[in-house]
Amino acid sequence: MSRPKKTSYTLSLGRRMSITMIAAALVLVLGACSSSSTRASANAAVAMPSELRFGYFPNFTHAVGIIALEKGYLTKRLGKRVKITPVIFNAGPAAIEGLFGNAVDVTLVGPNPTITGYTQSAGAALRVIAGGASGGAGLVVRADIDSVADLKGKTIATPQLGNTQDVALRYFLKTKGLSTTTEGGGDVHVMPQDNATALAGFTAGTIDGAWVPEPWVSRMVAEGGGKELVNEKSLWKGGKFVVTNTIASTAFLQKYPPAISAVVEAELDATAFIKAHPADAKSLVNSYIKSVTGSSIDPKYLDSAWSQVDFTIDPLPSTLLKSAAHAHSVGLLDSVSLAGLYDLKALNAALVKRGEGKVSAP
Repeated sequence: MSRPKKTSYTLSLGRRMSITMIAAALVLVLGACSSSSTRASANAAVAMPSELRFGYFPNFTHAVGIIALEKGYLTKRLGKRVKITPVIFNAGPAAIEGLFGNAVDVTLVGPNPTITGYTQSAGAALRVIAGGASGGAGLVVRADIDSVADLKGKTIATPQLGNTQDVALRYFLKTKGLSTTTEGGGDVHVMPQDNATALAGFTAGTIDGAWVPEPWVSRMVAEGGGKELVNEKSLWKGGKFVVTNTIASTAFLQKYPPAISAVVEAELDATAFIKAHPADAKSLVNSYIKSVTGSSIDPKYLDSAWSQVDFTIDPLPSTLLKSAAHAHSVGLLDSVSLAGLYDLKALNAALVKRGEGKVSAP
């Protein structure tokens, strides 16, 4: 069996073939329509959709999206004539597949799946329209591991091969002179697995640590008796790096600019609510997570985790571009151009209206 093509995550052969065919079709369709899109854009720009399919994960790092829904900000900004259909995903690759398959119009997602979706569609499928969250990730290890050098020969988990935390761990280890392989070899054995499995393995002693997002960092420290060896904030200028951003289908964005503006306004409303009422925001998000998953986050973990995350409408473009460079450096992403990934017109117009500074995309 041939090895899978290296990207920012791996999929089954069938899914990769499906995504490749869909991406190719997107390029052909958008190319064929380019001559007529200019003539139609004036009429399309004033239209609102009958439905907005809004995607997010049942995770507190997607709090901006959850609150935009739960507090009614999306309904207020879009108007009651637009049906809002929530679409719940459990992982970034699934969200990108949903966008490729025309199952979602706008969704919150992590930076590396964003990069993958953009590159696999040759820049045709999606655009980043706003941020979501920054920070809230790190490396938790056993209490007897005191330094990065002690990681040699150890087994460290990440949520998924090629996901945002997986790339962060592999690149960090490379900068420290420690090798990894996608097969789990090298100086440090990286073992991708879902966060709940990693917590169970860490508690049982079958793995030595994990580079994970919150609230799993806090849970592994409290439940597994671990310690945080690396807080990822310490690796980024100003402690800021994108962990969640908001993307839109390019076709939807081009057809319904007013709807994109409404989504951005709703997320700005949600961000303002989080900053003004953090306790209420935490409670609302935790209750919603319980309604979807059947279990809530223990308040003592939630408080610690929440304090590590900055909910921001700024998509922090420079940090996404650096993440892409890191993924390429560790062999998980081909060298690609991300020019055109950001469309921040709606975001900047909304920020100007509120008397705030614009966000620039490199």
